[in-house]
Amino acid sequence: MDNCKQEIELLFETSWEVCNKIGGIYAVLSTKAKTLKEQFKDRVIFIGPDVWTSDNPSPYLIETNTALDRIARKAMFPAGVDVRVGRWDIPGKPLAVLVKFDGMYKTKDADYSRMWDLYKVDSLHAYGDYDEGCAFGRAAAAVIKALVEASGTAPDKVVAHFDEWTTAMGLLALKADMPQIATVFTTHATSIGRSICGNGKPLYSYLQAYNGDQMAAELNMQSKHSLEKAAAWQADCFTTVSDVTSREAGQLLEKKAEEVTPNGFEPNFVPVGKKYDLARAAARRRFIDVAESLTGNEFSDDTLIVATSGRLEFRNKGYDVYLDALKKLSERQLARPILAFVLVPGWSAGVRSDLAENIEHRQHGRLSDPVITHRLNNYAEDPIVQNIHRLGFVNDAASKVCVVYVPSYLDGFDGILNMSYYQLLPGLDMTVFPSYYEPWGYTPLESVAFGVPTITTNLSGFGCWAEENGRQGLEKGGVVVVERNDNNYQTVVDAIADALTSFSSLAPKGKDVKSIRAAAKETAAMAQWKDFIKYYDNAYCIALSNRDMRTIK
Repeated sequence: MDNCKQEIELLFETSWEVCNKIGGIYAVLSTKAKTLKEQFKDRVIFIGPDVWTSDNPSPYLIETNTALDRIARKAMFPAGVDVRVGRWDIPGKPLAVLVKFDGMYKTKDADYSRMWDLYKVDSLHAYGDYDEGCAFGRAAAAVIKALVEASGTAPDKVVAHFDEWTTAMGLLALKADMPQIATVFTTHATSIGRSICGNGKPLYSYLQAYNGDQMAAELNMQSKHSLEKAAAWQADCFTTVSDVTSREAGQLLEKKAEEVTPNGFEPNFVPVGKKYDLARAAARRRFIDVAESLTGNEFSDDTLIVATSGRLEFRNKGYDVYLDALKKLSERQLARPILAFVLVPGWSAGVRSDLAENIEHRQHGRLSDPVITHRLNNYAEDPIVQNIHRLGFVNDAASKVCVVYVPSYLDGFDGILNMSYYQLLPGLDMTVFPSYYEPWGYTPLESVAFGVPTITTNLSGFGCWAEENGRQGLEKGGVVVVERNDNNYQTVVDAIADALTSFSSLAPKGKDVKSIRAAAKETAAMAQWKDFIKYYDNAYCIALSNRDMRTIK
């Protein structure tokens, strides 16, 4: 394996979420980068979309003069494709290239026709973000090819790694235009699997009966599905982030992963010692200040603060289960009050001015609709706020459980909490991620990395990993893994309510809680990138070997 790594003179990794914080893949790449940088130095280059403007510049790219910048000036990019080169402002500060891809729309029809001729990618049924993802992918491929040529690097010494369907057409284009480059394709979740779950269909009990192509036609997903399937088959190495997703891909894409590459975490993101204590105190104070300014209630120091987070996929992420468990909890005798947050970006229309004013002037008067911190463009259709009201959460002085929905990205500038997600995470006592569809589950791993015990399910890759490695149980690993299937919804609700009830009965600063928090950190220590990077190293070696088999006759 070491010899294989020494063969690689350039390693590219392309994702829509490079220097673009919109989802979990950003967390995967931004934490993995430091370990890759230690291995490959400035021979690893991340490529992302240039979706920024002079009025809204990227907060993630440090534009600086590097050897790559000088190579980029010599490179011949297609008309309408421009790049900005610098370093990604994350631990390790790896090289990054942001690609402006507008010019690719002009050749869209010809490029789609070529993809059909070469790989039978069906772009006729495209809609939504398909064109945008494909324009970026094709531009990224052109940029990789141009940089390799301008650098003088032999293409057979290059590995190009593409993440998710949004970059898949880039992999296919690069294979066609510079076949000597070894390619890796990672699906973090199959597009058709996510769609099956999002449409309320049972995935697990019926998986073996599903045909991916047939389901794509039924759910109007032909274009994304055929593109992802082609990339999985055409890549020199196809990977998924968990065995759960590999099984899913085996059925729906008709190809299992050649390597499973689980997501690790970089401990440099977590403060230690006194810094951690200060971070926890600051985050707790912020959570409570916002809740008091919104509800008019007073929350004691021993309030149990819990949260869930992730993208707004109401059923897939288990927000329905979370809210139902909180409702059941509110009907019980509890040892202490519970403040439960839903940290899920919705279609935000900006801050609530009345709440912002209360916070600014340290006023704790009860506001109307005291369950939500921001305005919504689609209030009547938002499933989270509507279910909070349906379940009867009113957040008054008599409420044993208060639920607060924060429908905004937590980048430190949301206007209400004004702290980033990683700054807020230490302030929680427990997290809940009862996912129905979760290929890996980065949020529970982040949680235990910050010493916050978590509840997840066996339908997540992380939950399965925790069970396989003996970390199931609060005392053993700071992780509760609830068994979930297509037919036990109420059992899952009860199990989560029971776990929260049990944890709330423990003394907040007692030895049991300290022991559980320590166990959570020990679990995270087993899932660091320094341990998990070996799976990616193996994927690169597989890609190089398979490339040799198809190019060396």
